[in-house]
Amino acid sequence: MLFIKLVLAHFLGDFVLQSSKWITHKEKYKFKSKYLYIHALIHAILLLLMFDFKKEYYLTIAFISSTHFLIDGIKLLKPIKNERILFFLDQLAHIGILFWVANSWSLSFDIQSYITEKNLLFLLAIVLLTAVTSIVLKVVFSCWKKEIEEISKDSSLENAGKYIGMLERLLVFSFIVLNKWEAIGFLLAAKSVFRFGDLTHAKDRQLTEYILIGTLLSFGSAILIGLAYLVLLPFFA
Repeated sequence: MLFIKLVLAHFLGDFVLQSSKWITHKEKYKFKSKYLYIHALIHAILLLLMFDFKKEYYLTIAFISSTHFLIDGIKLLKPIKNERILFFLDQLAHIGILFWVANSWSLSFDIQSYITEKNLLFLLAIVLLTAVTSIVLKVVFSCWKKEIEEISKDSSLENAGKYIGMLERLLVFSFIVLNKWEAIGFLLAAKSVFRFGDLTHAKDRQLTEYILIGTLLSFGSAILIGLAYLVLLPFFA
């Protein structure tokens, strides 16, 4: 499915192959930031890979890459002050362009035989479970930034929470695909046991609420992605 390939390229470019340093630099220097142009170039390269470097699709690649650049540029101008709303509107605009291209343009291209649609769907699920969901949850929690910084003063491994979240979502996804729903309950119970000390020693309810919301959102998103994967999988048989 063309739309799956385009969305996969988008998520790889926006969430996997873009660092926080790039985002900070773009927000500071806007159209003067070199990373804005490098980011658009990366999207073009990913699309070239998806289209197997066929010349007849250069116009399509140029269109998607240029609209991506423009949408990102508009986002940097911050027409809306609410960062979370701006983030989701930005992603919605990108996905909308890709959906329009996939449904309006007649594109039939060959990619390497080993890159099957089922494999691409699986790869898209992995990207969603890791980089995409991590950034989405970070945006969601941005409204409690001060509170989170206050309750997270204790020393911990750098980015530990981020990678723990990725691993737990990958495990939940694996259990759903293998139809081992009971294992999700054991995983949730195990996490609760490990965090029990944090919860009992917390001076107020903020840490408890933060952990509870984060866990439910992480597990919930993994379950939704897993179910969506199982629903879509028969269409690629």
